[in-house]
Amino acid sequence: MKKRALISVSDKSGVGEFAKELSRLGFEIISTGGTKKMLQEQGVPVLGVSDVTGFPEILEGRVKTLNPLIHGGLLAKHDDEGHQQQLKEHGIEPIQLVCVNLYPFQQTIAKPDVTVEDAIENIDIGGPTMLRASAKNHQYVTVVVDPADYVTVIAELKDHGETTLETRRKLAAKVFRHTAAYDALIAEYMTNLAGEETPEKLTVTYELKQSLRYGENPHQKAAFYRKPLGSTFSIAYAKQLHGKELSYNNINDADAALQIVKEFTDPAAVAVKHMNPCGVGTGTTVFEAFEKAFEADPVSIFGGIVAFNREIDTQTAAKLHEIFLEIVIAPSFTDEAVTILAAKKNIRLLTVPFGQSQKAESKLVTVEGGLLVQDRDNYTLDDATITIPTKRQPTPEEWAALKLGWKVVKHVKSNAIVVANQDMTLGIGAGQMNRVGSAEIALKQAGKRAEGAALASDAFFPMDDTVEAAAKAGITAIIQPGGSIKDADSIKKADEYGIAMVFTGVRHFKH
Repeated sequence: MKKRALISVSDKSGVGEFAKELSRLGFEIISTGGTKKMLQEQGVPVLGVSDVTGFPEILEGRVKTLNPLIHGGLLAKHDDEGHQQQLKEHGIEPIQLVCVNLYPFQQTIAKPDVTVEDAIENIDIGGPTMLRASAKNHQYVTVVVDPADYVTVIAELKDHGETTLETRRKLAAKVFRHTAAYDALIAEYMTNLAGEETPEKLTVTYELKQSLRYGENPHQKAAFYRKPLGSTFSIAYAKQLHGKELSYNNINDADAALQIVKEFTDPAAVAVKHMNPCGVGTGTTVFEAFEKAFEADPVSIFGGIVAFNREIDTQTAAKLHEIFLEIVIAPSFTDEAVTILAAKKNIRLLTVPFGQSQKAESKLVTVEGGLLVQDRDNYTLDDATITIPTKRQPTPEEWAALKLGWKVVKHVKSNAIVVANQDMTLGIGAGQMNRVGSAEIALKQAGKRAEGAALASDAFFPMDDTVEAAAKAGITAIIQPGGSIKDADSIKKADEYGIAMVFTGVRHFKH
């Protein structure tokens, strides 16, 4: 049986040498358009698809390979007498190998000035059809979508005269993953274009960024995937300058730290442990901000992740070097700072492009048997309708403390309470089953520093006990959403102690 390979690729890397090897192994090469021209220029004997089908490429290249003389050759069972007889009757030659990759839809829609027309024209039709047909018929057909597989295919053909069924099956599985991901991007683009907010089917695709040694615990397998065309202002697209590979828990914690530090425009430092902030500080310099973050909780920061929104300089790096940290995240590091921190072999140094705008992405959370989808909580005080139901208004200093606490509390696991002054957190209570329990933890951590400080709550007070605890600790200002049926009790208690209380009308649960 004459061996025939069909090659039609957008990504032409390595395909010239691949085609030459196939030709040396006795394959007749058939091809289309730009691929055919490139192979001819490289001296590879090529037969045009139009020469096979007897039909020209039409509709500006939209129709080339959609023809029974191609798809019959792809889908026929080689050991089925009926199939072989039909091929003979219709003059169809079997195709044993297909090498196809698709129009660059992802690269096209990534362009900031892309038009709908350009996007639509880069939706491949013939390519996925050939790939799926070949992958379906992988019992007989070798299908290659990834240039990384050229070497393996050629090696097996040289050694055995054909590829193994195991290899063909793996290549077919890769094809179906590839076309599914391709279609998922198209579906997402078209869904957004049509303005559909909750489509009847949600298809998402992610690309493997890193295989992980394990998950939350050593007995759990794990991997890290990132979203194609996802926000580059993210840990998924961070650049690692130094240190060990990130672990599953590192990635979660690093993401939490980055999301908090994004809240600040002044120099800020955020320390995180187990996805909760343990210390947040601001200042006129990055060094001053870190001093405040460290002072907020010098015990919990040990072994933590620290994120900054300014370049790390020599002075700050020297301070960071004094303690054990897993990760330091920043827009950039000076050369001297990298040298100082890299003296510790295992510390991870990550850079994230803070200058870039963040894409609006939904938050996906898996539950057994399903997926929850919601908008990210990007709501700020600028979006809120502020009311002050107490007799006393906050002072300018209290307002600064309230704003800092409010920026942080929405990133703390509920029930959440944050005690803060105008440039740092003083106490954080997270994840308790009742709100006053979180308040007691935060106030205890703040200690005497709570006197004259502000308290922020992610949700309303169901009773006035939290206000009572805050007042006894010396808190003078509170910010909370309001909306409880017992708001009047909390307002009365605040007035009793001369506390200024701000209602935002916005809840910030983070489960």
